[in-house]
Amino acid sequence: MTPTLLGRWQTRLLLLATVGIFVSIPFALGLFGSPAGIVYFWIIIYVAIFGIVWDIVYDQIQKRRWDRDWPALYQLLAGIWEFIFILCGIKVFGFLPVLIPKEELSPFWIFAHYSVVWLAIFIASQSLMRIIFPRWRFRGGQWL
Repeated sequence: MTPTLLGRWQTRLLLLATVGIFVSIPFALGLFGSPAGIVYFWIIIYVAIFGIVWDIVYDQIQKRRWDRDWPALYQLLAGIWEFIFILCGIKVFGFLPVLIPKEELSPFWIFAHYSVVWLAIFIASQSLMRIIFPRWRFRGGQWL
């Protein structure tokens, strides 16, 4: 079944709050990335907030497709678009407040963090969600 808007929101928030946080811990501790700190958790929060708005757009695009499907390629393109939006929000326009000066936060580490989180969430949505919530797919992505 194709995800509903509510299903998209629930899945996005659940995966960001679990897998996204778990994957961000090594970056926050300084094992990967520079500088260490909670800035990586703020990036996750921004992705969640803006993702809720983007999901409305994605839902409208999905409804206009003849099969009402949202293939994995679209997920990849949406991930790239969201990354560009978050990167510009932090580095170029500065409208996303971060706790460190934007000059100190490397675009490479923002990209590395976002890519690892995106890949982990994509894999979890394609595998773990189907195992943990077997009826998740048949409820339009809603798990509550």
